Amino acid sequence: MSIKTFDYLKSLPEIEHKILDAISRVLHSNQLILGPETDLFEQKFAQYVGAKHCIGVTSGTTALHLSLLALGIGAGDEVITVSNTCTPTIAAIRLCGANPVFIDISDDDLMMDITQLKMNINERTRCILPVHLWGSCVNMSAILETAKAHNLAVIEDCAQACGTTYRNQHVGTYGDTGCFSFYPTKNLGAYGDAGAIVTNDDQLASRLRMMRTYGYDTSAVSQIEGMNARISEIQSAILHIKLQVFDQWLERRLGVSKIYNQGISNHLISSPQLPQDCVPSYHQYVIRCKYRDELMDWLQSNNIAFGIHYPVPVHLMPAYSSLVSKPLKLPITEQSCNEILSLPIHEALTSEEAKSVVGTLNQFNI
Repeated sequence: MSIKTFDYLKSLPEIEHKILDAISRVLHSNQLILGPETDLFEQKFAQYVGAKHCIGVTSGTTALHLSLLALGIGAGDEVITVSNTCTPTIAAIRLCGANPVFIDISDDDLMMDITQLKMNINERTRCILPVHLWGSCVNMSAILETAKAHNLAVIEDCAQACGTTYRNQHVGTYGDTGCFSFYPTKNLGAYGDAGAIVTNDDQLASRLRMMRTYGYDTSAVSQIEGMNARISEIQSAILHIKLQVFDQWLERRLGVSKIYNQGISNHLISSPQLPQDCVPSYHQYVIRCKYRDELMDWLQSNNIAFGIHYPVPVHLMPAYSSLVSKPLKLPITEQSCNEILSLPIHEALTSEEAKSVVGTLNQFNI
């Protein structure tokens, strides 16, 4: 039997009866959109991350897109971000007509290289969009300092960082908004697409709530431009159930990471360092290996699954390469994308399975 990178069916029995009860409750409530389940989940998730407001939306991509629009970012504006991310980060920027400005990452933690921020700011720059990749985090103190000095918005991409803290504060609560994905594979995952925006800005929260439903006021008259970006009652109900066991499941994930941290001793394999003051949530457990192809063959021969998050940086993808007006050199981004590999990690992975992964990795040789 193979060791999977993600297996929601193994943890489903723990909460299945509650999930089915919640779905049944919604189906019989006669209110399938923006009802009490959404209100309750938004309240509880805001409390969990320590934000004043949570606005449930259809996906993490929508959360980013709506945040950009609500902050007035549009055609011709520039948003500084990274290229070693999932495509939705960049898709959201383009959906509002803005242009991404890619900067390289640090070689130690593979997060946004803060030293490159200032040299990429110009009169068109409107926003900094750091990505808290893999459940790690970016140095938000430095981000906020630069943003304040240049009057820039900050939108945090927290799609992979639910449960991650920086300086004892949950990521997503530092910027103007924090954007979360609840795609099924995430630490807190729905059984379908869903996402959320958190913010401490009352006026911005009100604007976002209007924009997720066509810009309607209470009389269903569009006062501002918006879209259909509403989370469903069923996914809200499911997420509320899963939020109640989230800390317990996160602890299991951290237990697996501890086995990996303490057990992997192969000199051919290394892991990105954790940024200072970061307590990670390990959405992915990422290693680096210069012999990745050979390592993948070795893992496959031992029935151990893996992922690569992500194999091609976005600035090299055909859909977005035209956005780069001159040859763009992101050497650390490009090198690391050829070396990274994600090991199995989820709430249902047993310690025995994790130790088996460690043993297999330690036996790898060239």
